[in-house]
Parts: sequence; structure tokens; C-alpha cells
Amino acid sequence: MASGKSSGKKRPPSVGAVNQRQIPWGTVAAVVVIVALAAGFIGYPLLQRGQNAQWTPSEENRDPSLAIEGIVSQEYPGLQHVLGFQSVAYTHSPPFGGAHDGFWAACNGVVYPQPVRSENLVHSLEHGAIWITYNPDQVDEAALGSLRQRVEGQPYTVMSPYPGLDSPISLQSWGHQLKLTDAEDERIDQFIRSLRTNRFTHPEVGASCDALGAQGFDQDNPPPFAPIPPQTAVDKQTVFPENEGANPGGAPAPDPVVPGQ
Repeated sequence: MASGKSSGKKRPPSVGAVNQRQIPWGTVAAVVVIVALAAGFIGYPLLQRGQNAQWTPSEENRDPSLAIEGIVSQEYPGLQHVLGFQSVAYTHSPPFGGAHDGFWAACNGVVYPQPVRSENLVHSLEHGAIWITYNPDQVDEAALGSLRQRVEGQPYTVMSPYPGLDSPISLQSWGHQLKLTDAEDERIDQFIRSLRTNRFTHPEVGASCDALGAQGFDQDNPPPFAPIPPQTAVDKQTVFPENEGANPGGAPAPDPVVPGQ
């Protein structure tokens, strides 16, 4: 008759149980997390560096902006000037090259609250600036805030509303334009990185974007915006063609001398 007592022998643990006790899953998980974080810390800067390099001008890639979807480019002669009472019959709106006023618009991180005369701003483009324009009827405050962040405090960058603009946003540099609908579009930063002070794409490399003062271009009271005159208005006295300045024979006109400078 069985006594009901155990024989005292213990059953050996199963192979699976042994393996579960031997694998330190917590340590494995910690290592995986550390490796993933390290890859992120190392990989993200490398990715950013590669993306930035794609849009950075170099001898091998003088105009990276040509790879931006929707970019428009055109060659313009530089140093074609008109006077303050004269205008230019530009073929693009907003204009992004051609004859322009002898005084440039202040363009070191300036956000103009009101529309500004195009002829002065085109001169800023000749100096290597980026001009961001927007349709005030199509861009809300959130979008304006996003655009301002790209301009305020930034050298060779300027922004102003542009009445009648046929898209919510338009970016201009000398000989280049990009029209967009979204202030968060990544192409805005690509355009700026590719073209701001790009020595290969604007005529007056190293020229200033500083304010000229009231005797030249008054940043606090700039000349007002005026619609582009039609081509039929060209008379070469008060209205000039896009690629010809005010001097006889189309010779480049010098910048007016600013008193006190």
C-alpha cells in the first residue's frame, strides 16, 4: 500500500525554463534602447548634414535651387538703374530681376508691414537678398508667423505683402522665383539655403543690405507699392523695359550718392 509520501526526488527543470532564467531580457532590452538612441544621435546629424549639403552652393553645384520642384529661373543683366519717379514694365509679378531703382531696399531681416515699391526691392535681390512676398488676402496669421521667423534677424532676407499676388506665397532671388501655397513647405528653406548670397547667381557679390537712411531709401517710410505698368506703357522716359535702364543706350547707371556717406 502506498504511503502517500513523496519519494524526495525533484523533477529536473525543463530546457525552456533553464533558458528563460539564463537570458537576461532586461539587459537585452536596455542594450537595444541604447543602440537605438546612439544611432539616432549619430544618424540624424549626418542626415541633416547631407540634406544641407544638397542645397549649399559649391563649385560643383553652383545653383542647387534648380533641383527644387516648381522653381522658375531666368537670366537678367545687372546694373540697370532707373530713378525714383520712373518705373519698370516687368514681365513677372512679383519681379525677380531686371532694371531697378538705384537705391536698394533695406533687406537685413526686415519685415515690411505694407507693400513696398518693387524697383527698390529688385535692387536688393541684385545684392544677394531673398525677398519673401505673400498675398495678404490668402495668408493667415499662423502662416505669417512662420514666414516672419525665417526673416527677422536674418541677413539678406526681406519680406513684404504683395497685392494681387496670384499665389499665397512667392519667393524671389535674383533670377529665381518659387510660388507656394503653404508656409510650412520645406522648399522655402531649400530656396533660401540655395540662393541667399549665392555668389554664383547674383551680380553684386558682397554688396550691402543695410538701410540707406532717409536720403536714400527710408526703411521707416519706404516708397509705396505700385502695380507693374503694361508693356504698352514703355516710353523709356518714365517707364522702362525690364532689361534696360534709364541711361542713354542702356548703359549701367551708377548708384546715386547718399549724402553723408
